Amino acid sequence: MKFTPKYDLAFKPFAVELAKFRKEVKADNHKTLKICVERNKGNNYILSEEIFADKQNNERNYAIIERLVKAALWVAGGYKIYVLGDDYIYERLKADYTLDGARKFDVDFMSGVYERDFEVVSVTEKDFPEYSPCRVEIGGHLDGCRIGFDAGGSDRKVSAVVDGKVVYSEEVVWHPKLSKDYRYQYEGIKSAFLTAASKMPRVDAVGVSSAGVYIDNKIMVSSLFINIPKEDYKPHVQTMYLDIAKELGYPIEVANDGDVTALAGAMELNAKNVLGIALGTSEAGGYINSTGTLNGWISELAFVPVDLAPSAMADEWSGDIGCGVKYFSQDAVIKLAENAGIKFEQTLTPAEKLKVVQNLLADGDQVAKQIFADIGVYLGYTLAFYSEFYDIDYLLLLGRVTSGAAGSIIAENAKLVLDSEYPALSSIKIVLPDESNKRVGQSIAAASLCS
Repeated sequence: MKFTPKYDLAFKPFAVELAKFRKEVKADNHKTLKICVERNKGNNYILSEEIFADKQNNERNYAIIERLVKAALWVAGGYKIYVLGDDYIYERLKADYTLDGARKFDVDFMSGVYERDFEVVSVTEKDFPEYSPCRVEIGGHLDGCRIGFDAGGSDRKVSAVVDGKVVYSEEVVWHPKLSKDYRYQYEGIKSAFLTAASKMPRVDAVGVSSAGVYIDNKIMVSSLFINIPKEDYKPHVQTMYLDIAKELGYPIEVANDGDVTALAGAMELNAKNVLGIALGTSEAGGYINSTGTLNGWISELAFVPVDLAPSAMADEWSGDIGCGVKYFSQDAVIKLAENAGIKFEQTLTPAEKLKVVQNLLADGDQVAKQIFADIGVYLGYTLAFYSEFYDIDYLLLLGRVTSGAAGSIIAENAKLVLDSEYPALSSIKIVLPDESNKRVGQSIAAASLCS
């Protein structure tokens, strides 16, 4: 490990620890472990990893494999884990991935997304599932009169797009996270659709970009509805976009905002294998693959482990440590700033604390510069790990943490790590789209979702 974050000396990148593990396993008595993570419609993601064969290394095996399983679960999504090749790992995973186990958050989340009980099963070679990838053909449809809608936590954006050109766009402040009445969101979304529709002779299709997890255009999990009572969620929220589209008679396609951002970048760059990462309140991700389509994955990178240090920061929501949300968000900036000795007023919000550090950077402060350089080191090593799952030609770097000079500092230091430590990945191009291009691109990409 040639690079260490100055203000996080304990950082143990997953990519580095995984490489060490593989090297040691290869030099020892080893065997093959296969894991399959199954999600909706029988689609799955398969891990195959060589592990120590001797029982005295059970704990060493599990320390790596559990983190890999967790990563696969939050990259691809799933509700069922198949284990082939090691009884100890099977028993540990089965115990940890229950509503009473260490990974109860993950189990509860995935059960809700896929509306299935979470399972961990041991299988023989004969019963191990065959690889079943998913390709979601959305986006790139620019013909006709289309509505692009972006549902944010503090504002909603809607555009009228005719043959790929934005003819009208508006942003409206709203507060969906505060609402306990689903009708607030319903009427707000409907109003936005009707406003855009009034600017065109007809509506051929609607595309929606929104934070959350979506399965078959249904809202399975979304922070925009965090205060809606549980009893109202399934009957009134889950099919909200479909219900509005049916009421208005519009064809509709709904996608995660990270995927739409990646799609916008792919369309702008005329490229494939595009990974988008937004560093804001949390870490959001999206991916366009080598065929120019989606993998059908959830790409919830905030919950993917990136640091194996025992002292790694815990995420308040999931309770787990070392996950992306604390390395690629405003929380990461605050953590590093406090480690560097920067004192914040206790009354400041996280967004305001981020602004304090960004203002210091704008004034030429070297400590602030080092904080964003440290995030770049995080990113360089983490890209090496993300490359276990994604083929990456382009990385789109977005979000309020990248505002001003911070974005280029993060990108430069990530490239230093890649070029020095991972020459095979040095061809990855890190792109920082400007805000105006991003907004227009996001509108057009959202509008293009539905065929």
